[in-house]
Amino acid sequence: MPQSIVRHEHTHLYASQPHTEAGRLLSSAILELRHAEQVQADRSQRISGLGGIDLAALRYLVQARREEREISPKDLIVMLGTSSATVTNVIERLVGKGYVTREQHPTDRRAHYLMPTESANDLVDEVYGAHHAAVVSVIDNLDEGEAKTTAETIRRIAAALDDLARRS
Repeated sequence: MPQSIVRHEHTHLYASQPHTEAGRLLSSAILELRHAEQVQADRSQRISGLGGIDLAALRYLVQARREEREISPKDLIVMLGTSSATVTNVIERLVGKGYVTREQHPTDRRAHYLMPTESANDLVDEVYGAHHAAVVSVIDNLDEGEAKTTAETIRRIAAALDDLARRS
């Protein structure tokens, strides 16, 4: 019995149901997507062998490198929304696993940049590649009208959720 609740909790809407059957189907689909994303986040951590904050830091560092941007520990503090002490520990773990190196700042000998290694790039691609490929596969099978309507709907929902977060 308790496991039944856990298995189906993601299908429960904590608000009034939409007025139409189509709206209820859409609401259900969004809850299913949210659950699938949570499952993928857990999968990503399991595959990577990293904790959530370590994996997020590594993902940001890989993304920054691909955009040819340099990231300092201070930048990572802001990006992760956490403390200096936490970021220091994250960096130490990632350096210890061979995923990050420190590179000296060219003009400030006290500062350094954080650079992901090739093994970090490979890990991020391995962890997220199949997930993103599955999403793209479905998108590529939509016609233009379906894709535009779906994109607009998702953007409107995201904006409403962002507004709710800003008011809190």
